[in-house]
Amino acid sequence: MSSTFAPDASSNLTEFSVSELSGSIKRTVENAFDHVRVRGEISGYRGPHSSGHAYFSLKDDRSRIDAVVWKGTFSKLKFRPEEGMEVIATGKVTTFPGSSKYQIVIENLEPAGAGALMALLEERRRKLAAEGLFDRERKRPLPYMPRVIGVVTSPTGAVIRDILHRITDRFPVHVVVWPVKVQGEGSGEEVAAAIRGFNAVGPSDPMPRPDVLIVARGGGSLEDLWSFNDEIVVRAAAESTIPLISAVGHETDWTLIDHAADVRAPTPTGAAEMAVPVKADLDAQLANLSARLRGSASRQMDHRRQSLRALVRALPSLDQLLALPRRRFDEAAAGLGRGLERTTIAKRRTFERAASGLRFELLTGRLVQQRQILADRLLRADRCVERQILSEKGRIARLDASLKSLPARLEAHLQRERQNLASLIRHADTAVSHTLSRGRAALAGQDRVLQSLSYKNVLKRGYAVVRDGEDRPLTRAANVAEGSAISIEFADGRISAIAGESTDPGQAAPAAIPPKRKAPKPDVTSVPPKQGSLF
Repeated sequence: MSSTFAPDASSNLTEFSVSELSGSIKRTVENAFDHVRVRGEISGYRGPHSSGHAYFSLKDDRSRIDAVVWKGTFSKLKFRPEEGMEVIATGKVTTFPGSSKYQIVIENLEPAGAGALMALLEERRRKLAAEGLFDRERKRPLPYMPRVIGVVTSPTGAVIRDILHRITDRFPVHVVVWPVKVQGEGSGEEVAAAIRGFNAVGPSDPMPRPDVLIVARGGGSLEDLWSFNDEIVVRAAAESTIPLISAVGHETDWTLIDHAADVRAPTPTGAAEMAVPVKADLDAQLANLSARLRGSASRQMDHRRQSLRALVRALPSLDQLLALPRRRFDEAAAGLGRGLERTTIAKRRTFERAASGLRFELLTGRLVQQRQILADRLLRADRCVERQILSEKGRIARLDASLKSLPARLEAHLQRERQNLASLIRHADTAVSHTLSRGRAALAGQDRVLQSLSYKNVLKRGYAVVRDGEDRPLTRAANVAEGSAISIEFADGRISAIAGESTDPGQAAPAAIPPKRKAPKPDVTSVPPKQGSLF
């Protein structure tokens, strides 16, 4: 079953299509609200779209309206929209037929009042201060004499000319300018990028790394200086490792970068004066210090010269310093000859005492005595052997008489006794032979000692003995009269001579002392125990 609906013939309403009705509404709204000013709070702002347009909403405590800022208008705004900011938007209301919605197309945007901007600024300041970005401990001192100064500002304004002129007048240094926009959309990002770019310069980069940075801009309204209140700029200034001077606006203007910077300058010209000293003042100070240094050095030299002269006067003279060492030297030199004579006499006496105990007659007598002792011992040994033989013979006879019943045993015993007797005889001969050998060795050692101590061995080494006419040895030249007859004994004989004039009448030359020859150490192994020193 099917049915059809026929139009109501009694109705006189015009029939519209959806597109026609949407277009009619759009024209009506645009004609009625062609130019309006709307005050509200920005909501849902997420920044510009990839197309460059910005979409957000304006709301109050009861209503809400969508808003759009086209790309061309957005780039001309004096400040960027922010979430929660109360603004006054100027534009026209239009509809979007595709979704049956209406919106306001914003042509101009301004804060709802200075109080709103100041409230936003104060809120941002408290937030960044709570993070410690404005702490005084973070601020660094400016270098006294920088070699390179980096300036972040507009390259076309009067600010850069004032800075360069003031630096040239005070102390010409190398200035690197990073050109940025100081107002409008994107100016905050450019300033922050310039600060971070200067800090990223390394030693090997072609651009020199600045020793100090100046962020400068001329004066203006709060909206004109709003870029330097951006959070990205403040954080870049706080993170800068290069000391930074903020010179934004006039002396009465304040921005958040002034709190984050290491030093705030009242004007850009004042920033240039803070960055570099006055060269003329430095030259004058250097000249003053040089003059003071020369005067101080001159006075110090005079003072040291006077002190040196006083010390020289206090020092003793060379004769006074050498008087005591000279006296000790003279006394030592005078006592040297006497000491040498006394030492020679003492050594001679020691030698004579040793020589007196080593006369040939004494050694010969001791040898005869030892030979007699040896003969007596041999005789006693022979007698002892004879007595032993006789004793053994008697004992054998007694045993033979008492043991006739045991001839075999007796014969064996006799055989053993004969062997013992032969062994005793051999031992006696060996003992006698050893005793004679030790005696001969001791006698030979004593003879070598006698020969080593004989003065004739000294004559063989090139020395001579001088004797007077009575054949007495002469030991001093002073004891020899000129013209007296003397004899000189050499190793191979004697010659006669006549004494001549002494070469040194005042002091006789000391007699040559033959070098002391170390006596050979006797062979203690060859000396029998409990015998005399010669054996």
